[in-house]
Formats: sequence, C-alpha cells, structure tokens
Amino acid sequence: MNSLNSSVSEIELPQIHDPRGDLTFVEGGNHVPFSIARVYYLYNVPVDAERGGHAHRELEQVVFALSGSFRMKVDDGFSKTEYWLRDPRRGLHIKNMIWREMDSFSQGAVCMVLASHPYDEGDYYRDYGEFQQALRAGS
Repeated sequence: MNSLNSSVSEIELPQIHDPRGDLTFVEGGNHVPFSIARVYYLYNVPVDAERGGHAHRELEQVVFALSGSFRMKVDDGFSKTEYWLRDPRRGLHIKNMIWREMDSFSQGAVCMVLASHPYDEGDYYRDYGEFQQALRAGS
C-alpha cells in the first residue's frame, strides 16, 4: 500500500536568472525520479472545468503549472490532500495508484505533465470504486 506522504511530493526545478528572463530546465532521471517517456500539456481549460478523475496502475507523473494556476486534489484511497500549483519551477510528483483530480483553473492556465510511460488506456483506473477495490486487493 502506498502512503500519500511517500507517493506525492513537491519538486523544485533549477532556475537561471538573467536580465533577459529566467530559464528553468528539467532532466529525466535527474530532476524527476524517472526517465521521461511522454510530455503533454493542457491549455484553454474553462475555469469551471474539472480534469483528471483517474489513477494509474504503473505510470508516475510530475505536474507543473507553466502559466496561471490550478488545484490538484490527490487521494490514496485512505487520505486526501490538495495542492495549488502556480509556480512553473515547482512540480508535483505523483506516483502510481494515486487518484488525482484537477480544478479551479485560472484564465489562461497551462498545465504540463511529464510521464514515466507512453499513453496506455489499460494503465488507467477511471472509476473510483474500481480504484478502491484494487487498493483493497493489494494491486
């Protein structure tokens, strides 16, 4: 069983200051604890929309708010917490078997996700009851 404290953690990326603007970079296996197999981003999300609403069997993610802000709600089946993402240098590392939901997107928010695996629909739990059942079964 995962514990929420060991399965969700904040990550801070390096920042290089320059009079022309700041630069932040990320390296898989260095700044994030896995090799990056996929990068995707969400944008033009209506302010009243909800995203996520699933857990992954194997996949890990690091989620960033590149612009604007949004709330990330995470749940290990036993305890729940939430994080507000609004700093492009600070990401949220979410390990597998954690239910995640996103809402309260600000106008113009851009969310970038670094994933440990390519897309695989079979890796998803999209029903919360099935997710809880898998946790009880020790999956």
